[in-house]
Amino acid sequence: MHDLDTAHFDINSVDVTAITDTAKLPQPSLPPIQQATYKAHATDFIVNELLPLDFTGEGEHLWLHIEKLGMNTAYLANLLSEWAEIPLRDVGYSGLKDRHALTTQWFSLRIPKKQLPETEFAPIDIGETESVTILAQHWHNKKLNRGTHRANQFIITLRDVQFADDNSDVKPSEPSLSTKQSVEQHLASIGQTGVPNYFGPQRFGRQGNNVREALSLFARPPRAPRPSSKKSKSKRAPREQNTMELSAARSLIFNEILAARVRDDSWNTGLSGEVFNLDGSGSIFTSETLDDTLRARLDSGDIHPTAVMWGTGNDKVSSTAAAIESNVVQHSPLLTQLATGLEQRDIKAQRRALRLPIEEMHWEWSDDCTLVLSFTLTTGSFATSVLASVVQQLNHA
Repeated sequence: MHDLDTAHFDINSVDVTAITDTAKLPQPSLPPIQQATYKAHATDFIVNELLPLDFTGEGEHLWLHIEKLGMNTAYLANLLSEWAEIPLRDVGYSGLKDRHALTTQWFSLRIPKKQLPETEFAPIDIGETESVTILAQHWHNKKLNRGTHRANQFIITLRDVQFADDNSDVKPSEPSLSTKQSVEQHLASIGQTGVPNYFGPQRFGRQGNNVREALSLFARPPRAPRPSSKKSKSKRAPREQNTMELSAARSLIFNEILAARVRDDSWNTGLSGEVFNLDGSGSIFTSETLDDTLRARLDSGDIHPTAVMWGTGNDKVSSTAAAIESNVVQHSPLLTQLATGLEQRDIKAQRRALRLPIEEMHWEWSDDCTLVLSFTLTTGSFATSVLASVVQQLNHA
């Protein structure tokens, strides 16, 4: 990417808000719901962290299973550190959970000598719409680290549902049986086949501001490597601290490559030179050609095609699959600028599955215009990717 001319790129010539609008990303088929509202109430979006673990019952780490409403994970971690009178670094959690939701997740607190505070955890400086409830607690000999949980269960209520094939003579409150059936058939289908594994809008910030910040970051020269010392021969550059910006840049490139694969209908079938991901793991392998065995494994969901999380050393992909990745970046000045910035900071290329499997897909109609979805996704994936495949226009209350 370094030989591409990015010197004359003008951020003002690109509509970053539009290109980071994940609602405009292509879907394999037309979503059966024309529009619906979600998060009308905090309890309309429920996330339960799935963390199967056998606790030792000993050690100085107190693990708390907490239900929270109206507050984000980092804020609650601060409240816990203040209550336990321990440094914030001694509070562990696996993943970040939405503020505007009812969520359950685990936290760990390193309590020296198991000396618990005299008072129970009951924060008083929270708002009327916020709540915290401790569901369970266990002693364990290890801290809870980021990315430990396997998956998240989502229970999402969609209100004011309007069907894509509603007849103008039929009242929205009285959908025909066929419209409900089309939605249910679609849900059953994606429960079997999965959906495009797009990054959700939260990755890019409000109106794509995280991508703008990435461009500002890349406009500055990379930090120089630390000088080598007698004790260490390492000349590696210091670890990049701008995680949010770097992640947004890589995610936008990935989404655009996946969009191209959805358009040519290869996102779940594979191409020559493909890098495949083994379902449920981080394992990948390459294949120059597609044979009947690979096709059968793709159809069964045992393996998934992948695209690059951009960086240096993207040498595993080849042939047609590699050509698509290069073409998508080279034909967009914005993506070229982001890719070059990532390479200049020596960010290593990784692979991400193009297909997002959905586990335990269930649904029910609480009334004719209210649909409750329940499903489980592996960590690192987005519930909004599932919703985007079901609803054409998703309105945030």
